[in-house]
Amino acid sequence: IFQMGDLFDRRKFINFNSLFLARKYFFDELVANDITMYTLIGNHDMAFKNTLEVNSPSLVINDYKNVKVIQNFTTIGLGDTLIDVVPWICDENKNNIIKKIKSSKSDICFGHFEIMGFEMERGSICETGIDKKILSRYDVVLSGHFHHKSTQGNITYVGTPYEMTWSDFNDVKGFHIFDTETRTLEFTANPYTMFNKIIYDDSETNFEFWKAYEYDKHANTYVKVVVVNKQNPYLFDNVIDNLYKASCADIAIVEDFTDTRIEDEIVDQAEDTMTILSKFIDALELDVENDKLKKVMRELYVEALNTEVTD
Repeated sequence: IFQMGDLFDRRKFINFNSLFLARKYFFDELVANDITMYTLIGNHDMAFKNTLEVNSPSLVINDYKNVKVIQNFTTIGLGDTLIDVVPWICDENKNNIIKKIKSSKSDICFGHFEIMGFEMERGSICETGIDKKILSRYDVVLSGHFHHKSTQGNITYVGTPYEMTWSDFNDVKGFHIFDTETRTLEFTANPYTMFNKIIYDDSETNFEFWKAYEYDKHANTYVKVVVVNKQNPYLFDNVIDNLYKASCADIAIVEDFTDTRIEDEIVDQAEDTMTILSKFIDALELDVENDKLKKVMRELYVEALNTEVTD
């Protein structure tokens, strides 16, 4: 197994229970099944931004002899195939790694790169990092770091094997099998999701719909209920109660409490955002039903109003 970096998430610490569970369900299973794993240092594994010297894998799983931690540019041979394994590039190792890439005789590279022009998450393009031309000498480059799976030319970001944050919602996750002879990637999708959204609109749904709803499928997951229309408070409370009974890990309710009426200071020409969007959609000539598009836009608008902003 090659784990493409960021084996752990926190730069400064790890929760003892998280470490216990990681050892029990993952690292001990590697030993039990006689599996060797190479893990290269990612930016979340290192305590300091300018050096890889202090890193969590080397410190907390160094007793696992079958786990090989790569913190320097390393060339590994698998049969007749040579693979360059490159950890996170920082101030301390940048010149040395670039020099070794240029002089390498390997055709394949596994790394944890930040490359300009690739999607970090769906729709979010990275505008910093190295130029992809630096890696053009390789036939195949597989990289960790970005959560979204994507390919440009010889470079593939493998993405995360499971959802980690709400940014990963509805983005297919999984793992790859790399054939060193044919140099092809076979993707296996992860059937499990951790984040789920429910669009609540009781102008279109009724008691029968929510009575038949499979609440149990959200057990142990994070659920976001986006409220588009709530005309029946009793029905809404019933839906939320059923979600709690289903043992969801967390339930967040996103409601639009925006009141477009401005008492005492009514501006005749003022229009709220949804009115502006609706008029704009009506003016377009599209091959879709305007009402359906407006519904989608309202869902996005309501959710955007309640999105937490993080650094």
